Amino acid sequence: MDQGEIRLHILHLNQDDPKKCTAKKLARFRYANLTTRKNKIPAGSIILSPFTERVVSPKDKRTAERRGITVVDCSWQHAREVFWSLKGNFRRLPFLVPVNPVNYGHPGKLSSAEALAATLYIIGYEEQAKKLMGIFKWGPNFFVMNKEPLEAYANANSWEEIIKVEKEFI
Repeated sequence: MDQGEIRLHILHLNQDDPKKCTAKKLARFRYANLTTRKNKIPAGSIILSPFTERVVSPKDKRTAERRGITVVDCSWQHAREVFWSLKGNFRRLPFLVPVNPVNYGHPGKLSSAEALAATLYIIGYEEQAKKLMGIFKWGPNFFVMNKEPLEAYANANSWEEIIKVEKEFI
């Protein structure tokens, strides 16, 4: 991790095909810290969850800089039960379309790498986001596919504005 980058954390629950796991690849490249224990999620970290109302916005930048961002890498089949067992500072991503080979084109079903990159982009860490996605042959296409919404979310002034913009893209 370079100086001035957001600390990224992964709670990895070993529920998916390891060959297709973007989280493990991020950890191998030392772009994120990987743990398998829920109690190792850093206190105050932004935890990305599809099951919360509060959306990621540029206002989360200071929290991310101080506490980092955590993604939970689990099977979509078990996601609801996994997230209900966690406590923390949850945020969801606004509407985006994945380009990963497993869930290509299924809105909202982002890979761990896509979720972290989208969050970084929205809070103003575009270069770190592109660095993450650069290790996947399909990665740069995430920014091509989602250029308009990512730009709109990154330029929003409030959570309410992001929700309003999100409705335009749905």
